[in-house]
Amino acid sequence: MADSKPLPALNGNPVAAEALLQEVFGIVMDEAIRKGTCVSQKCHYSIKKGAAFLGLGTDSVRVVKADERGRMVPADLEQQIIMAEAEGAVPFLVSATAGTTVLGAFDPLEAIADVCQHHGLWLHVDAAWGGSVLLSQTHRHLLDGIQRADSVAWNPHKLLAAGLQCSVLLLRDTSNLLKRCHAAQATYLFQQDKFYDVALDTGDKVVQCGRHVDCLKLWLMWKAQGGQGLEQRVDRTFALARYLVEEMKKREGFELVMEPEFVNVCFWFVPPSLRGQRGSPDYQERLSKVAPVLKERMVKEGSMMIGYQPHGTRGNFFRMVVANPSLTLADMDFLLDELERLGQDL
Repeated sequence: MADSKPLPALNGNPVAAEALLQEVFGIVMDEAIRKGTCVSQKCHYSIKKGAAFLGLGTDSVRVVKADERGRMVPADLEQQIIMAEAEGAVPFLVSATAGTTVLGAFDPLEAIADVCQHHGLWLHVDAAWGGSVLLSQTHRHLLDGIQRADSVAWNPHKLLAAGLQCSVLLLRDTSNLLKRCHAAQATYLFQQDKFYDVALDTGDKVVQCGRHVDCLKLWLMWKAQGGQGLEQRVDRTFALARYLVEEMKKREGFELVMEPEFVNVCFWFVPPSLRGQRGSPDYQERLSKVAPVLKERMVKEGSMMIGYQPHGTRGNFFRMVVANPSLTLADMDFLLDELERLGQDL
């Protein structure tokens, strides 16, 4: 800031006041942390939203390339960090993803952790969707390297179906970082001379004050189900997703976007009029219109609900997220039968 030009005087002028705010913000962004966060192309939108809330601005987020399966490319992460430093920016955080929203991709955490360690960057893992996979001995390899993260976000209300909402932030830090960052030390709320260990008072560690006891939902569920029960719940969803994929391969009109590694089954339903028409110049455009029509029909029928979206260069496709362990093989068969019925005239 010492080398910055003098700020203009206000003199009660609202236009000058606004100009001052813009100038101060510009100085902060230029001289502090511009493009200081690295995320993959397929990360959750909350990363940019968080940068905006923190006052860093969405331009402070530098996007790293993802491969064809939606996983961050560590070599490009390295390149982005080098480029940012060459531009005078100060990279400080890398946000990797364990279970992307659409494709269910898991970033290569070991390789990303190597890059972060080399450059001294904080590694955060957004495991909101895929973190529960750690409970499965069969599938936890998808999160290899997560133990090297500095922080991890996890939503048990997603794959484990805990009551909404139930979110967890895990930190490697043992220095009471959250309290050092957030504590307001309001003595009328957080008295330090209570008869019990005041370290149990977590209220001064978080951003908000009043809040639900979200951890109780997870604790009660874990006590009732046990670790083995939760593992079976996760494994069950993987098995159902695999069954759905194999059944799709047996039927005409179903085309996988890719082989899933998680429980996100992404596919196109190709109606009778488009089968065998892949070479047509308007094939992709016409195929992209199928999912919205079928979604409207299934909602109005009240039979089921499946999400759809475009993704990169791909037109609209369905995303069946098999997250409910109470589903059955018969439910998977019904889903396929119903899509065929609803789309038979398209």
